[in-house]
Amino acid sequence: MTAKDFFSFKGKMGFLWNLIAMGVTVCAIALGVLKGLDRYTRHGEAVVVPDVKGMPFEKAKAALLKQGLSCVVSDSSYVKNKPASTILELIPAAGQKVKEGRIIYLTINTTQVPLRTIPDVADNSSVRQAQAKVLALGFKLAPNEMIDGEKDWVYGVKYKNRQLLIGDKVPIGATLTLMVGSGEELLGDSIEVVKDSQGAAEVAVDDSWF
Repeated sequence: MTAKDFFSFKGKMGFLWNLIAMGVTVCAIALGVLKGLDRYTRHGEAVVVPDVKGMPFEKAKAALLKQGLSCVVSDSSYVKNKPASTILELIPAAGQKVKEGRIIYLTINTTQVPLRTIPDVADNSSVRQAQAKVLALGFKLAPNEMIDGEKDWVYGVKYKNRQLLIGDKVPIGATLTLMVGSGEELLGDSIEVVKDSQGAAEVAVDDSWF
């Protein structure tokens, strides 16, 4: 082997080693980037959403934080028999696996009874029609208040002894009173009390409307 052949072989080997070193370096960089992305996105790390339905908000928040989750109140509803600020729903639902740090959206029971517009039953409904409409909207009914007017015709609606107007709102579940005609006014219009020449009272029936 001549000196020229020796140095030529040595140069080829150096080039080969350089290629190997470059390949190892590229692989190491690629693995480092993948590992960094994996850590950044928390790939493969998941926690189970705890069941916080029925809990007070503060207790539910603490349970979620313990699992590495955060929460926000996104909606509210009203359930009469549940305490205020109780958790009614959560998204994602309890039992689902989510990434640590995920925001859980909560629906809580409102602290105030929502208002609802009374049905338009005054002077356009019979008592049966009015009762059906009022009950269908979640209101309750007290005994009817009988007033002069056409029998079984609804002339108004009262709440806490105050007559309501069209468009008025009262709490859901409130007890309303229907003002219903007793029929006495029609009878009164057709009867007239008169006196004869001797001063005795007589009852005259006005039959002009027949």
